[in-house]
Formats: sequence, C-alpha cells, structure tokens
Amino acid sequence: MEDGAFVFDTCTGRIGCVMGNEGPYLQLRPVGGGREWDCSPDDARPATVVETMRAKVAAANALSRRGR
Repeated sequence: MEDGAFVFDTCTGRIGCVMGNEGPYLQLRPVGGGREWDCSPDDARPATVVETMRAKVAAANALSRRGR
C-alpha cells in the first residue's frame, strides 16, 4: 500500500491513512489525526470511497465538538 492511501484494518474495523512501514507492518494513523497503530498488510484492504468519506466526516464532527 502506498503512503497516504486510506485503508480499512479488518482486525480493528478502523480506517487509517498509511504513514509508512515499520518492519513487516503498515503504520496507520486515524483520519482525524492521533496515535498511529501497526497493521499487518494481510489485514488491510483499500478503503472504499464511502468508508473514507464517513471517516473524514466523523473526524470533522469530532473536531467541531472540541471547539476548534
């Protein structure tokens, strides 16, 4: 998977942006920012447009609730 691609982690059920690789694992960051997590490439698939948009909207809503 390319850096910057949005993927669905089938183990956690989360959408993440590929930040790079650490050994055999992908490093994913939540769409709205936050702590990265490791994901096996076998457990990742490209996120659909709908999944990506849903994650972006949820991140924007969370940001607006924090008053930023």
